This record gives sequence, C-alpha cells and structure tokens, in this order.
Amino acid sequence: MNSQIVLPRILQVGAGASAEVGNVLKSLGCTKPLIVTDRMMVQLGYVARVQAQLSSNDIHVDIYTDTVPEPTEVSILAGVEKIQQGDFDSIIAIGGGSPIDSAKAMAILGKYGGKMRDYKVPRIVNEPGLPVIAIPTTAGTGSEATRVTVITDEAQGEKMLCLGMGFMPVAALVDFELTVSLPARTTADTGIDALTHAMEAYVSKKSNLYTDSQAIQAMGLLAPNLRRAYCDGEDKEAREAMMLGATLAGIAFSNASVALVHGMSRPIGAFFHVPHGLSNAMLLPSVTEYSISSAPARYADCARAMKVALQSDSDNIANEKLMIELVAINEELHVPTPEEFGIDKRAFFDVQAIMAEQALASGSPANNPRVPSKDDIVGIYKKLWV
Repeated sequence: MNSQIVLPRILQVGAGASAEVGNVLKSLGCTKPLIVTDRMMVQLGYVARVQAQLSSNDIHVDIYTDTVPEPTEVSILAGVEKIQQGDFDSIIAIGGGSPIDSAKAMAILGKYGGKMRDYKVPRIVNEPGLPVIAIPTTAGTGSEATRVTVITDEAQGEKMLCLGMGFMPVAALVDFELTVSLPARTTADTGIDALTHAMEAYVSKKSNLYTDSQAIQAMGLLAPNLRRAYCDGEDKEAREAMMLGATLAGIAFSNASVALVHGMSRPIGAFFHVPHGLSNAMLLPSVTEYSISSAPARYADCARAMKVALQSDSDNIANEKLMIELVAINEELHVPTPEEFGIDKRAFFDVQAIMAEQALASGSPANNPRVPSKDDIVGIYKKLWV
C-alpha cells in the first residue's frame, strides 16, 4: 500500500518567516497579489507589516478585509468579484483559519466561477486555483498546510467540506511571533483544535506511516505547551512549540483525514455559530470515550506522545490517563458546555437528528476507529448536555 502526501511547495517556519513574503512571491513569479484578511489583522498592524515587506520588493497590493469568523459563501462573494475584476495573479492570506479558508475558496471560485456547493465533497478539487501564500496568526487550524477548506451554506444550514489539491496553499509562512498577541480564549480554542487534528489523524483509518510521524510530533509539541501559552501569551518558547505543532497537525490530518469529532463539530458550528475550535473542544472527551475501545493501542500512543502517560504504562492505564487529561484540559481552559455557551436546550435537541445526518454525510465519521450509526451520534450529542 502507498500513500499520496500533499504539502505546500514552500514551507517557511520560525521567527520572522512572514518577512519572507516578498521573496516568496518573486520566486513564484507573482507580481499582483491580493491580501485577504480581516479587520482585526489590520488593527493589529500585521497587514501593514506585510505591505512594508512587499513595498521593499516593489510589489504593491490591494486588500480585502471583509472575511468573517466561520466563513460563509456570502462572506466571500465580494472577494471573489474583486478577484475576477482585478486581474490578480495570487492571494496572500493573513489571519487565523477563517481568512485562510476564505482565501482558499476565493482562489478557486475566482478562477473557475460557480458556487461553493459545486466544490464540496464528494467532489475532489485537484485543479489549481490562484496561488495562495498563507500566513497564519493562530496556532490551531493548520489551514496553511491543508488541502481542505470549510465554508458554510447559510441557506442550507450546512458547513460544506471542500477537499483537494486545489485548496493547498502554494506557500506557508509560519511565524510564531504573530501569535503572541492572541487572547487566552482564542489560544485555548485553536490549541485544542490543533490537538484534535493530531489525535484524529493518528487514529484515523486513513492514517499512514508519514502522517503518524507528523501527528506524534504534533501531540508532543501541543499538549505540554497548551496550558503555558494559555496562561502566559508572552511565553515565546510555548508559542513556538504550539505554532509548529499546529502546522504538523494540519499536515497530518490533511493527508490522513479527520474523524468523528470533526464530523460532529461542523453541524454544531453551522446551527449555533460555535467557533470551530471550541465545538471540537466540547466534543473531544466524549468522542474519545466512545471510540477508545476500538483502537486502544492507538489512543495509548496518543497519551504517551502527549506526555501524560509513561512509556511503561499499559494501554489501559495510558488510556485512563488520556481521558483524565482531556477532561482536565477543558476544565482548566474553561471550555464551556453547549448550555454554558448559551445554546437553547430545546433548539439543540430538536436538530440533533439533522446534525447527525450532516455529520455522516461529510464522510469524516467513517474514518473513526469505531464507526458510528446515526443513533450513536445523537447519543453523543445528548451527552454534551449532561
């Protein structure tokens, strides 16, 4: 058996990596980029920093700042129109997962037209869009190194999973210094998101030796540093470990796929506007508890990689420690339950069957060590309220 591994053509990692954007554009032969970002990145000065780097390379840019958290098709259409009218030859995506996911979708729609629904799975989009240079500012989604984007169809109430080499950024500039200003809440949610990526890639039925190596390394970087980065955003050692861990986790799941947590997480986000990382965090302990009996050795490896279990611990002991750790992370990082987040109980229970159907339709639950039925998924949703 062999496995296809897809990566960005250029992966620049470390302090100051974002300053290489001008050189990267020149190496790609691109001269007219559009920056895709959000208004917070402008306020924080990150966009001005990139503009200055580009100006020093005699590259002048236009900016699209109207991306939104948990991007919808409507939110990217103005950007698509701007691309189609502006003769841009590349996109620079600056921000967290939402601006980068938006940019990846815009790169395809801007070149080929159509609606986002035309590109959702089961279609695999391998045709290249405009080149995307991704500059992440959170240590979470790993979108800078994945062939995945998720865009919400608000009319259908569905988070559409879109997959293929066409969504892989050509370059990723992974600069941990851009994460130092992240608020604690964002640090927690994006960090648990990254940890979920690594765990799900490792236990996925589509895992392989390459993705296993990336996932194990990611867990070893993320788990010991998540609390440190949450408690002290100025801890640069922890920030650097989190940033690299998130990128490695992105590489792992992009090439091995995610599983049940993500399948169940997307509908919660679509119906109740829960940020993606936060809905993953809500689900991770319950889904792990449901799945662990079908891959005890794999989950025990996760516990050891996360340094919450000893190499000498039996798989059973390691998995007990893993469950204790996942619950403790949520408690210590103040991850709310759906009720604490403000979701109405009746509304949550009314759509559980629909959410379960959407989760199954995404295909992600089929990669889980224990493949759930619709009733199993509804049962896990119900447990989130207990």
